[in-house]
Amino acid sequence: MAQFDRQNIRQQVSSAAMIDEGLRSYMLKVYNYMSLGLGITGVVAFFFFRYTTSNEAVFALVYQSPLMWVIALSPLAFVLVLSFGINKMSAATAQLTFWAFATVMGLSLSSIFITYTGTSIARVFFITAATFGAMSLYGYTTKRDLTNWGSFLFMGLIGIIIASVVNIFMASSALAFGISVIGVLVFVGLTAYDTQKIKEEYLESDSSEIMGKKAIMGALRLYLDFINLFLMLLRLFGNRN
Repeated sequence: MAQFDRQNIRQQVSSAAMIDEGLRSYMLKVYNYMSLGLGITGVVAFFFFRYTTSNEAVFALVYQSPLMWVIALSPLAFVLVLSFGINKMSAATAQLTFWAFATVMGLSLSSIFITYTGTSIARVFFITAATFGAMSLYGYTTKRDLTNWGSFLFMGLIGIIIASVVNIFMASSALAFGISVIGVLVFVGLTAYDTQKIKEEYLESDSSEIMGKKAIMGALRLYLDFINLFLMLLRLFGNRN
């Protein structure tokens, strides 16, 4: 009986070690996808800005015409495609769609170089990276169940979207400041919440194909948390040109 118990304990320890190693590998893949996506976005944004500012006609077409709204809203189309069509895609197709999304997001974000100084953009980026890293680490390591955060953060996100649309017409600096402050709190919370959810998704046994698609969707969620946190902090601390 004692021998059986020892064998059972060894099997449990071995199984836990395999899960822990697999989880680290899975989370590393998610972070790598997210980081590469952010890198693509940053490079595309910078060089697209440089190209448009060197050509007055292109600059006017991109930033002073209805095309501006097409570029600004086009990343949303990729998010919707991935969110609702991921089950019909292969892992390779989902990955290509994610890279395309990161590229289009770079085109959309190129306008920040017009609005803010390069120094402040770099400074806020590092602040965002440090904040994101701390909260993602918290979400990964905490034993606390963050499920209850979900509904609260979702309501906050809906409120931010509605207030942002209203402020397009009101153009209120006070409301914009309030949106940015609340937005920072919401996306800080979402970073920890999404990290924990991504971790939990790994523990559900699936095929490697499904796990590959889950890694892409996890990277997309963390990417959006990072970008939105960056933009909210930039509005608060960025120095305008």
